[in-house]
Amino acid sequence: QVQLVESGGGLVQPGGSLRLSCAVSGSIGRLYTMGWYRQAPGKQRELVAEITSGGNTNYADSVKGRFTISRDNAKSTVYLQMNNLKPEDTAVYYCNLIKLVSWYWGQGTQVTVSS
Repeated sequence: QVQLVESGGGLVQPGGSLRLSCAVSGSIGRLYTMGWYRQAPGKQRELVAEITSGGNTNYADSVKGRFTISRDNAKSTVYLQMNNLKPEDTAVYYCNLIKLVSWYWGQGTQVTVSS
């Protein structure tokens, strides 16, 4: 059974930084895409960033230049480094894994950007 466990959320002031981590457990092989989505109150869940098993990345326009996604295949872990955070980045952030047609989600971690 595949499980995703996120960590690293919290409260940060505007302009600050946070690093989210997502560890994968269970048998999933090596070829899969991982990503981060977020959902703010009253809004739909949206893609923040994703990274393929080959290291190709894709970012939402709203976070380009501020967020960086990376993965450590040896540790089955994906990271999201978030810099220059803005109040509009406040949301629950979800880790996501896509293997062929199967989608897996973490439990979510709250990120709050406020002074």
